[in-house]
Amino acid sequence: MQVQKVQFSAPRRLDFLNTTSGRRVRKTVIYKDRNYSNSERAQNLLSLMTLEEKVGQLVQPFGWQVYEHRDGNIELTEAFKKQIESGGVGSLYGVLRADPWTGVTLETGLSPEEGAAAVNEIQRYAIEHSRLGIPILIGEECSHGHMAIGATVFPVPLSLGSTWNVELYREMCRAVARETRSQGGAATYSPVLDVVRDPRWGRTEECFGEDAYLISELAVASVEGLQGQSLDQDESVATTLKHFVGYGSSEGGRNAGPVHMGKRELLEVDLLPFKKAVEAGAASIMPAYNEIDGIPCTTNHELLQDILRTEWGFEGMVITDCGAINMLAAGHDTAEDGMDAAVQAIRAGIDMEMSGEIFGNHLLEAVRQGKLDEVIIDTAVLRVLDLKFKLGLFDAPYADPEHAARVIGSEEHITIARKLAEEGIILLKNEDQTLPLSKKSGRIAVIGPNADIGYNQLGDYTSPQPPANVTTVLGGIRSKLADEPERVLYAPGCRIKDESREGFDYALECARQADTVVMVVGGSSARDFGEGTIDLKTGASKVTDRSWSDMDCGEGIDRMSLKLSGVQLELIQEVYKLGKPVIVIYINGRPIAEPWIEDHANAILEAWYPGQEGGHAIADILFGDVNPSGKLTISIPKHVGQLPVYYNGKRSRGKRYLEDDSQPRYPFGYGLSYTEFSYSNLTVQPQTISAGGTAKVSVEVRNIGDRVGAEVVQMYISDVASTVTRPAKELKGFHKITLAPGESRTVEFTVGAEQLQYIGADYKPVVEPGEFRVLVGKHVNDTLSAHLLVLED
Repeated sequence: MQVQKVQFSAPRRLDFLNTTSGRRVRKTVIYKDRNYSNSERAQNLLSLMTLEEKVGQLVQPFGWQVYEHRDGNIELTEAFKKQIESGGVGSLYGVLRADPWTGVTLETGLSPEEGAAAVNEIQRYAIEHSRLGIPILIGEECSHGHMAIGATVFPVPLSLGSTWNVELYREMCRAVARETRSQGGAATYSPVLDVVRDPRWGRTEECFGEDAYLISELAVASVEGLQGQSLDQDESVATTLKHFVGYGSSEGGRNAGPVHMGKRELLEVDLLPFKKAVEAGAASIMPAYNEIDGIPCTTNHELLQDILRTEWGFEGMVITDCGAINMLAAGHDTAEDGMDAAVQAIRAGIDMEMSGEIFGNHLLEAVRQGKLDEVIIDTAVLRVLDLKFKLGLFDAPYADPEHAARVIGSEEHITIARKLAEEGIILLKNEDQTLPLSKKSGRIAVIGPNADIGYNQLGDYTSPQPPANVTTVLGGIRSKLADEPERVLYAPGCRIKDESREGFDYALECARQADTVVMVVGGSSARDFGEGTIDLKTGASKVTDRSWSDMDCGEGIDRMSLKLSGVQLELIQEVYKLGKPVIVIYINGRPIAEPWIEDHANAILEAWYPGQEGGHAIADILFGDVNPSGKLTISIPKHVGQLPVYYNGKRSRGKRYLEDDSQPRYPFGYGLSYTEFSYSNLTVQPQTISAGGTAKVSVEVRNIGDRVGAEVVQMYISDVASTVTRPAKELKGFHKITLAPGESRTVEFTVGAEQLQYIGADYKPVVEPGEFRVLVGKHVNDTLSAHLLVLED
């Protein structure tokens, strides 16, 4: 097909064919002139487009399907070329993504330099072989690192939240943006702002935790970090807030299940992080798969129009999750067929469809049949074009492969990954000061299915990485004792999910020879690449005629239980019988409830999925080079039967069950240290304020131990009496501070309308006069308390 291309660099008047009347019209062309505003350029470009070109801008095919990689060369597919020439493609999803879904492996995938070159090839063809030369928006997954081979893999968001270090997380986001943009990726599908209500949900690992305030603080940092000072910088990417909204409250913890939530809770809890991120300037947003009170989020006019655009003033792009529009006709069953689903979605406020199948197949015909007004198409296209102009894609569409090779996986970024892993690890138990271990004496047996499988500690939404890029727990311990390798013994013992006990004997033999046993257990979100397994009798890697999938967490992997999978608990129990000190390290994507381990282990570390530097970080903590400072952002129950167990439930939810009370095993905000902190002198000044006034809260925190340590000072607010029922306590402030032994510091908070308000009877924010309690301390159940009286203005 021969494409008549528009070529110019300054304003010109050119003839265009009006596809409706068949007549040629003369129009001014300015969209490639950067002397005009982004809005003017987008409006001008829209006026020049055919209906086919407009619809093309609203579809996002899978990026890994538009090229073939052979012997280091990139060849674009004929199907992609035809799509470009017949109307265009607005965006591509996951050009650089590698995992079993894409079928891209370490061997067939692209290096950092090759990835940038591939994106350039795609962009060049789109620009040079389409009539108007519109660049493609390249969108990539980046929730805890750019999802590409060789990119730095940071800890999963559940671990990032556990650091309570907003500044360090913002720094990570800057690193992720640098890596992604260096390869030509201009949009990221993060951050995940879902509030977790049932940790059986497989996507718990992708979330920061159960508290909307904490999530909001990280949401703002994410937008500021990823988007930088300006989207058109070469180190900035457009954020996509997801999943809008209520996704973490699905029925039974089942992925994309119905959400049963009242409007007040929706406004006060689940929408809060999104609102804060929109106010921070987020560029795009992704509706969730689920329905709320019978209305799918994909077609929820109240959410997408009334709240998002009218109340919040959001002007950015709305893109669906993959397959979400299909669900309207096959899942939610609110649409008769694909065309009906497409029309419903775009009318509700959807601008672009990830996967692009429904929009691509039906929008054009819907307009031709009079089922959809082209003006609605124009509105969506304008938002897509506006984002592309803001990103500077028309002026600088190409990446620098050499720059990508330097930036991706740099030492600077690896240092950030290690620091985050260190601060996200939580010391849950340390009986008789079992930890830290001595570097000078004693043999250590490192046992368990997660001791030496690097991919298991990376979490979901991670591309395969070269083994040398990932340090396992075994590798981290060995590096600490490199001069005495004979002190470290290793046995996998079992797999994550399999029932085989064939590795028990070897594991027990290693444990018998050791002075201390480190059990590395938990879960796996590693998708199956079919690349072999571990010999349970020797611990060696081996290739077999079938692979083992140990995945028991991640998207679509929801569980009925919070217990360890397979025979892991049995392995720990057998090792315990030997009478050796047992340290349990959990590497996992959701809380684990194992009462036997809580009662019998000498020490327990919760590491979540700590990323590529996790092995070093865990070893640093085991041997005392780093003092643990992580705090829980999600309550860990004693038993799955306690769910829901999140800390900020309503006062009226009851005290206990017949078998036990309703308190979690480990509460929100909990985490031990190798030192000890004391709290004193909590003051609120003034003690009486007006509803529009503010008070200063101060508390003295002292390190009364013998080690330098970091403490997360947490402030909670309790409304003593209110017109609408309230949670007993709500987090409204926190500071992470580092103190030397004997050092003290006065930590201050401000309390005002933002900390005291709630969604009132009329569904509007209100600060009600009355008595409040201000609580400050180590975690939600260990606080000092003071009173604050609020009077009417």
